[in-house]
Amino acid sequence: MPVYENTTKGNAGVGLVQTQVAHITLPAEGLRLSGGGVLPALDVAYETYGTLSAHKDNVVFICTALTGDAHAAGYHTDPEKDRGWWDAMIGPGRGIDTRYYYVICANILGGCKGTTGPASINPTTGKPYGSHFPAISVADIVDAHCRLLAHLGIEKLAALIGGSFGGMQVLEWLVRYPDMAAHAVCIASAACLSAQALAFDSLARTMITQDPGWQDGDYYEKGEGPRMGLAHARQLGHITYLSQEIMMAKFGRERRDAIPEDLSTARIPEFQVASYLAYQGEKFVHRFDANSYLRVMMAMDEFDLKARVAGGLESALAPVEAKVLVVAVTSDWLFPPAQSKEIAHALLRAGKTVSYCQLDAPYGHDAFLVDIDNLVAAVKAFLPWVAVGDADPADVRANTAAGDPVFTQDAISAMIRPSARVLDVGCGDGSLLATLGQRSRIDGCGVDIDFAQVVNVMNRGYAVFQADIDSGLAMIPDDAYDYAILSETLQVVRHPRTVLRELLRVAHACIVTFPNFANYRVVGQLWRQGRMPVGDALPFAWYDTPNIHLFTLLDFEALCEQEGWKIEERTCVYTDGLGRLLGRMGLANRGAARILIRVTRA
Repeated sequence: MPVYENTTKGNAGVGLVQTQVAHITLPAEGLRLSGGGVLPALDVAYETYGTLSAHKDNVVFICTALTGDAHAAGYHTDPEKDRGWWDAMIGPGRGIDTRYYYVICANILGGCKGTTGPASINPTTGKPYGSHFPAISVADIVDAHCRLLAHLGIEKLAALIGGSFGGMQVLEWLVRYPDMAAHAVCIASAACLSAQALAFDSLARTMITQDPGWQDGDYYEKGEGPRMGLAHARQLGHITYLSQEIMMAKFGRERRDAIPEDLSTARIPEFQVASYLAYQGEKFVHRFDANSYLRVMMAMDEFDLKARVAGGLESALAPVEAKVLVVAVTSDWLFPPAQSKEIAHALLRAGKTVSYCQLDAPYGHDAFLVDIDNLVAAVKAFLPWVAVGDADPADVRANTAAGDPVFTQDAISAMIRPSARVLDVGCGDGSLLATLGQRSRIDGCGVDIDFAQVVNVMNRGYAVFQADIDSGLAMIPDDAYDYAILSETLQVVRHPRTVLRELLRVAHACIVTFPNFANYRVVGQLWRQGRMPVGDALPFAWYDTPNIHLFTLLDFEALCEQEGWKIEERTCVYTDGLGRLLGRMGLANRGAARILIRVTRA
């Protein structure tokens, strides 16, 4: 069974859990916040799942989204009603496998689920903080969680993981405490909010503060608070969390009420989508505090990693030491994929070890919470291998068989010097990277368009970018690699010359392998039968082939001469005696079934 298989269904998960509250010891002056405020006391609510290893090296910390709480997995009283918000991700056999990891999830500073926030009692006054709760930042939230870990005796993290606002916390953590986490996963997030997202948040604040029950934030002893405004703010948020596709699929234009004959006296009929939003707003009012919503929302709005240093995002991410996985959701318009790509590209340009993939899910921003089978696979494949059980999944990774033809791997290995930096474009399942890693100890990274293959590459322990190489490799700096490999891929891309130019931009040398369509068997079959041949070089029927460009050894050599590229080394692969004979006669273009060429810029 692949180690990335999602075994959530039929799995009991982590079972019965309880939220704990840590009373954090602070210095005499209290907890100083980045905005100048001071908290005299700090409580942090948290939950844990799994078993802490003897060396305390298997800890995974979960950073929550805007209104998340510490209850990420398991259940408190009823397994059918109060499952944690990320229960499908955490547990035995799941994305974050509690057979191997000790998982901690904590409520954020300023929240209302057990961690010190506006509704907490101020020890100085004996009353709720209310409007006197100081402004907080993402940095303050991260600092509070670091104090929790110190309280628990944990100095290092195997991984940090967070989605949405939790992803912002992950980024802050990586630049603020770069040596603390070995791996990090940033899901559907951004280095800063877009103007559109800021506009939605501004409107949500207006809805809350214009409610008569707001009372300038000091409503705890005076009434119910801004219930209507908070409900409307949450309804607005839910509109941004879902995609148009899923809204149409769930509700369409269905009505909750029939259209009355006389609209002049009857209540205006409602659509089903309005009923859904009303339900979400009412439910939120019962579980969240308006002051907390405003404080945490403002911390998210003010977060701007791109403006932190003069050099922009790339310079801001310079301190990062962890291996990072950035995940985007294709249908997310609140945190669109372009923002996740921006983070991944900046990390790559800063010389960091980063992987990137995107979830093709229809649920919009909420996909990382509700449609997560693929996310489970990606996270499980990416996480470091820390075993506290009987079997180490690292053994599964090490014994995974290579899938590329042996002769191709042997020939490519012979062209690459040990410890080189290698980019495998169109890397497939990463078998070539694994072979080169075993033989030459390369520093490798892959590029592939297929999500399942990206997961396979991460499962082998290599960084990988999910990308369409026909769109270019703009995320990779010039001369970032010693070798770029394009194995059995050139014939399937739309713009071969452009792709080759890009490879020779990002690497000092390019190694290309391709089927030779001038091979005597291909030509002979076409001549004898008068139909497109099907065989080793052309294993697909003409109407079902990925091969877009059919070219020969001579065609490739002519292109190199035209572009001014230098062919440093050439290997021809012969599959039978006649082919080898033709090769010895100087007719390699007729005898070779496959070609391997190392090219450099002149």
